[in-house]
Amino acid sequence: MSRIGKSVIQVPGGVSVDVSKGNVVTVKGGKGSLAEQIHPDLTVRMEGDQLFVERPTDQQRHREAHGLSRSLINNMVVGVSAGFTKQLELIGVGYRVSNTGNLLELILGYSHPIYFMLPSEVKVTTKMDKGEAPTIILESADKQLLGQVCAKIRTYRKPEPYKGKGIKFTGEIIRRKAGKTSGKK
Repeated sequence: MSRIGKSVIQVPGGVSVDVSKGNVVTVKGGKGSLAEQIHPDLTVRMEGDQLFVERPTDQQRHREAHGLSRSLINNMVVGVSAGFTKQLELIGVGYRVSNTGNLLELILGYSHPIYFMLPSEVKVTTKMDKGEAPTIILESADKQLLGQVCAKIRTYRKPEPYKGKGIKFTGEIIRRKAGKTSGKK
């Protein structure tokens, strides 16, 4: 049996979970409301403050959907209660970032600034401290959307392996390559 799928989801206080027709799971909490349609063969049942995801058989398709559905529901519960946060750093001389509401302005060494409009579900703050790399802090209740936004921002200037310049996650380690060696053989 799936180790992830059979794990129990603890529902904290202030969070309500509702399963409607068509296996649409709706989770409401302090940080918002999220809904996800899970596999139609799976059942979701609530006992007290615990949530269980169960599959009818051990067929391959049910095993595949079991752990995935449990993880999606757990991410929704954590998202509406605590939320998710990601931090991106801009490494490079002259790289800057600023925001006006949900409009992000990135200056990444191109001949023009890049403007990126964030979805309304994602909150952004930027830090430009002297002596430290400019930082983008993104917060959201939806983990999937937050990951997609981070990936899109990263595509504007991926970290390169020679100098380490680019947009990277805070704490991410970039494997560096040795450059060309000078001299004749």
